[in-house]
Amino acid sequence: MTQIAESLLARHPGAVSIIVRDAETGDLLFERSPDRPFHAASTIKVPLLVRALQRVDEESLSLDERREMRSKDQVGGAGVLHELGPGLALTLRDLLTLMIIVSDNTATNIVIDLLGIDDVNAFLRAQGFTVTDLVGKLQLPSERHNERQRRGERNRANARELCELLYRLTRGTLLSPASTALALDILRRQQLKDIIGRRAPRDADGELRFEIASKSGELRGVHHDVGVVRTKRPLVIAVLSDGGEDPREHPENREVVLLAEVVSVLMERFGDITPGSPSLDSIR
Repeated sequence: MTQIAESLLARHPGAVSIIVRDAETGDLLFERSPDRPFHAASTIKVPLLVRALQRVDEESLSLDERREMRSKDQVGGAGVLHELGPGLALTLRDLLTLMIIVSDNTATNIVIDLLGIDDVNAFLRAQGFTVTDLVGKLQLPSERHNERQRRGERNRANARELCELLYRLTRGTLLSPASTALALDILRRQQLKDIIGRRAPRDADGELRFEIASKSGELRGVHHDVGVVRTKRPLVIAVLSDGGEDPREHPENREVVLLAEVVSVLMERFGDITPGSPSLDSIR
């Protein structure tokens, strides 16, 4: 089965990193270039979610704390807040939810303001992560870039560290039980499931047969997805890629479809999924 995955990956025109671990034991099940750094795109929002909830546990932030959205907070790209009028007062819970489930960049930047870039990176270093790095806010015009962004640095991550972060989250070692449950619940409500959730088996009503808590990320030529999948054998999966040649930000992007096929093969192989689902068999 892993040979099928490798043959599919050979069709990708760029670089792809993948790591699959058992979500309960932490055992490494599959890896392909997991240490290669990538532009993090929206996967940087996973450590932001965890650190924000850690600050809630520390009582330095409150989920009910409201922050007014100013016109200067609004940025383009993914999300909905940039389409609304300034002055909206959002709780931290609202901001974290929007940041993850519709990948809202305005919400993300407000969260970054609340946390501070140095605070987030101190959290990452305390976890032993040396690659994943928050350089600055998302989708800012060039005149508002910070010094590191002006030097050409961008938010960065690799598959190994994102997988490890999700593994620690699901094992309950990063947050209180209540905050762990909230983080996973928000990730489960992710609406952009074009890679990990795309070919997962569904029942007759179209509902997923198992839970997926994930976060995707996308830029031109860059397609990522990281998540926990509650198959019979629960898995943590991280897929990062760049060098894609299909320029469309669309579910039918060629590289997105290819990566979804690879993930479905790996889920069937390692997640103990019963063969026979049309969504899996269609790629044979």
